[in-house]
Amino acid sequence: MDNLLSNYWEGSGLEKGDTVLLHSSMKRLLNYLTTNQVIDPPKKIIDSLISHLGSKGTLILPLFNFDFPKSKFFSMRSTPSQMGTITEYARRYMSGVRTGHPIYPFFITGSNENMFIDIDNSSGYGADSPFAKVISLNGKIAAVDLEDSRCMTMYHHVEEMCKVPYRYFKEFEGEYESINGSIEVKKYLLFVRDLELGVVTNVDRMAEILWQENLYKGNRPRVGNGMRTILARTLFDRTKKEILDGRAIDTLYSVTK
Repeated sequence: MDNLLSNYWEGSGLEKGDTVLLHSSMKRLLNYLTTNQVIDPPKKIIDSLISHLGSKGTLILPLFNFDFPKSKFFSMRSTPSQMGTITEYARRYMSGVRTGHPIYPFFITGSNENMFIDIDNSSGYGADSPFAKVISLNGKIAAVDLEDSRCMTMYHHVEEMCKVPYRYFKEFEGEYESINGSIEVKKYLLFVRDLELGVVTNVDRMAEILWQENLYKGNRPRVGNGMRTILARTLFDRTKKEILDGRAIDTLYSVTK
């Protein structure tokens, strides 16, 4: 079983020493491991990924939780990830660095984890966010068994950096518990869709562009291991071109009104 996992990530553009932001739905793999009575499948999966990346690699997992706007509370210590079993396992049981935005936090473990210490970006997709840090580190984005519409949050970082007119900054305020247990009221921003204009995120065309231009490496969702990768800088630059060329309405969003 360990041999199966050690080879599982091959052919998807994931290499030794990579810094990689991984979005994933591991249901297929978790079910397979559970059916074969593998003990602690989430740990096996994460360990195999870390082993594949090697000692110079870095694994970044989203711990996104969308309750803060309503609950008005976030805890660096206890707020769970809503991004699946693997990410919640990492949050609870692994050592690493956690970033501070209450809606878009990340968990980072590996050789570059110290580069993410003290990241407490005010805006979820901002220039000081983990999205920007992944680009600066020449990192990759990987996705497993998820369409772009369900995972590729980096698009919104590009949109914020380009200050697209169909999104705007919205402020959220609430109680915030730090990693050391202190609580204070804090404010954060998100660059959100303009719902009054009927803006709907629609990135299907952008995803196809990345596939057609061979910028994605690996497999489409639910084909083979379902993993694809792309350099974060490549995704940023290619998406930015669509925006600057006036094609965002065709590739990144649509309007329902």
